[in-house]
Amino acid sequence: MSSQVVSIPPYFYIHVLDNNTNVTRVITGPRRYTPNESERIVNGPIEMVKVPPRCYVEILNPHIRGADGAPEEDEYGQVKLYHGDTEFRLHDDFSRPFPLYPGEQQNGSVQLLTVVEKNHAIRLKALRNFAIEEDGKKLEHQAGDEWLFRGPGTYIPRVEVEEIERVEAVVVKQLEALQLRARRATVDQTGKARKAGEEWLVRSFGAYLPGVDEQLVCVQKASIITKEMALHLEAERAFTDVYGIHRKAGEEWLVTVEQSDNHIKDVDEKVRGFIPITTLTNRNYCVVLNPYVNGVQKLGAKELRNGPATFFLHPGEDLEDDIEDVVVLAEDEALLLQAIEGFTEETLQHSEAGEAETVYRNPGDRWMVYGPRDYIPPVEVQIIETRKAIPLDSNEGIYVRDTKSGQVRAVIGETYMLEPSEELWEKELSEEVEKLLAKQKFGYTYVPLTGVQPERPGISPARVDRTRVVTFRISENTAVQVYDYKKKTARVAFGPDLIMLMPDEQFSILRLSGDKPKKPNMITTLCLNLGPDFMTDLIGVETSDHARLSLKLSYNWHFEVDRKGENADKIFSVRDFTGDACKTVASRVRGAVAMETFDNFHKHSARIIRAAVFGMDSFGKIKESLEFVSNGLRITNVDIQSVEPVEEDTRLSLQKSVQMAIEITTKSQEARAKHDAHREEEESKGLLNQQKLRNEATAEASRKELLQLKAESNAIQSSGQAKAEAKARAEAAAIEGEAAVTQARLQAEAHGIAARANLDEIKAEREDEIMYLEQMNALEVELSRALSEIEEQKFQGMVEALGPETIAAIARAGPETQAQLLKGLGLSGFMITDGKSPVNLFNTAQGLIGGVV
Repeated sequence: MSSQVVSIPPYFYIHVLDNNTNVTRVITGPRRYTPNESERIVNGPIEMVKVPPRCYVEILNPHIRGADGAPEEDEYGQVKLYHGDTEFRLHDDFSRPFPLYPGEQQNGSVQLLTVVEKNHAIRLKALRNFAIEEDGKKLEHQAGDEWLFRGPGTYIPRVEVEEIERVEAVVVKQLEALQLRARRATVDQTGKARKAGEEWLVRSFGAYLPGVDEQLVCVQKASIITKEMALHLEAERAFTDVYGIHRKAGEEWLVTVEQSDNHIKDVDEKVRGFIPITTLTNRNYCVVLNPYVNGVQKLGAKELRNGPATFFLHPGEDLEDDIEDVVVLAEDEALLLQAIEGFTEETLQHSEAGEAETVYRNPGDRWMVYGPRDYIPPVEVQIIETRKAIPLDSNEGIYVRDTKSGQVRAVIGETYMLEPSEELWEKELSEEVEKLLAKQKFGYTYVPLTGVQPERPGISPARVDRTRVVTFRISENTAVQVYDYKKKTARVAFGPDLIMLMPDEQFSILRLSGDKPKKPNMITTLCLNLGPDFMTDLIGVETSDHARLSLKLSYNWHFEVDRKGENADKIFSVRDFTGDACKTVASRVRGAVAMETFDNFHKHSARIIRAAVFGMDSFGKIKESLEFVSNGLRITNVDIQSVEPVEEDTRLSLQKSVQMAIEITTKSQEARAKHDAHREEEESKGLLNQQKLRNEATAEASRKELLQLKAESNAIQSSGQAKAEAKARAEAAAIEGEAAVTQARLQAEAHGIAARANLDEIKAEREDEIMYLEQMNALEVELSRALSEIEEQKFQGMVEALGPETIAAIARAGPETQAQLLKGLGLSGFMITDGKSPVNLFNTAQGLIGGVV
């Protein structure tokens, strides 16, 4: 047996097993290898493992390397392995492609080294004891230890370390806080000791990277509190909240906008939700359960609050029936009320003295309040229902039941308001009657339903209003029977008419036979058709020579009844008149046909059947009709639609011959089709083989081209990675320089904007100050002008009050007195002065002019 030559391309290898020594060795390319007779290729050619820069690959069962880095072999030449172990191989140690020795396995594809960014970390756990050097220090880790590898940096995996999770710093924004939990007893980043399982909040803004013993529970968002919403909180354990108030476990309270516009839930708090502000307009009211009165909650009490008002419901308080609108009653409306507690109320009716009457209501009392008016029910009153006057036409009515006596009556053709002791009564009808009335769509009044999905688009769902008097429209030439169970009498109504059921009346249901042949209870109806009409039946008969036939007969019929007579109800004496009539006619026809031969019946079938149905008179002639005396039914004609033999022997023989002819033709066509299909199949196989050979040649050429392209791609990839990194670093430096220049320009612009804003602010202040001084000066001028006008008016008023004569007299009084005094002394004038007092020269001029007169 000759060995096959194996071509091993560059960076490929094979595993060759020596059957004599049972040792597998590695043969690397490029080379052409011819195995010996004792050797067998067990794997390959396989492409070598290539680890690009900043990448690594995980190898299972790695081989043992000596001091020189060469793989160690046992005494038989087999490469030694670390079975069950794992090795991470990086580009720094394995920059060239390397083969996998027998037993080694590649776990997954080549992976990129993990780059840990700033404010990121990897949580690591030691799987076994080991020691590493970091920053010149030797660190020892015991199995089970956990720590964080913080970024920025590149994480190099180790077999002794397990990567548990990626940790990302959480950015604490405004109105946010981090809720942390201690995995074990530790000291947090603020230096405060924490017990295992303890939780706390970090409220400081910025990026926060939880420690290895800290677990991020959640990010607590601040609850925004507005004037319209209050925050409802509950204490899970005793603590002091951020507002300095000591809270007991289980205590509930509200945080309103008066305390804070936002609140971050503490670890000892539980947010029960938001309590919206309750706003009552002047047309609203509400009943508060368990209200707070003077800061004390009154459990089991009720409080009526009328609008306009706004308030928050405290924990424990609840609205009995939400916010209610003031009940506005129209003139045709009224409220049915019931007292649930004893109380005294003032009615709107006034006594003869002109004062409102007070009425004591016992628990359980019922009364009505009539409109038009507004009504707010006290807490002791329950609104049973709102009643409205029911307008009824002459053909409409309602069933009314007196709750005291139990009597039920029908109110027809008037507008009626129920009394406090009355209620609408629902008339119960059987399911069959309801279905029949629903088909007619006239006997019931339907009330639309709100909040119910319609079964068909465009048709709103509705329910039957059973309190309305049931009406039924009787078609022309039909009759309906109604039975009164109270009087134990029946009445028959003939159409066209409209019948209305009283409370104790029910329809009589007719169940008629139908189909062909007739089957009982096939037709259910309330009205009886009086005819004329026809019905069809199938009858099986047998002649005297035992020939079985199937007859299809049609009968014309009608009822003969006196509508005004006393026996008008006899048409309902036979409930299934169709089945009874068809059975009677079929019996007569079977008896007549049994006495005839097939040939004779085939020749005279019409006469035989008509004679059997209608009978013969005394003159031997066939009668005109067949009358049923019990219900007045009369059959006037018989139409023989078909007569068919029941035996199928001849028909079966004919069918068998036709089937044989079809089968012979089908088999000949099938054989011809098989021959053509076989010929086409052989031609297709030849074409397929030719195309297969051409495809294999093309595939070999494509495979050769693919290998060449792969080699070129690997070379380009290795060189392109280095170029890309250098280019990226250069672009990063250029971007940093441009960013610094842009930042400096923006800072200069910011300083200029700030200086201009400051200058504008000072200028605006000066302008405002000047304007203020001008306004103050104008006010002072105006004040002085106003004061001078006041003084002028005051002086003018004084002058007007004294008068010109009085002022002139006052002016002359002094000089005249002095002149008379000097005249008495005989002096014409004198002057005494000490040089300091003013000199009175009042009379000097007079003396100079002419002395005293």
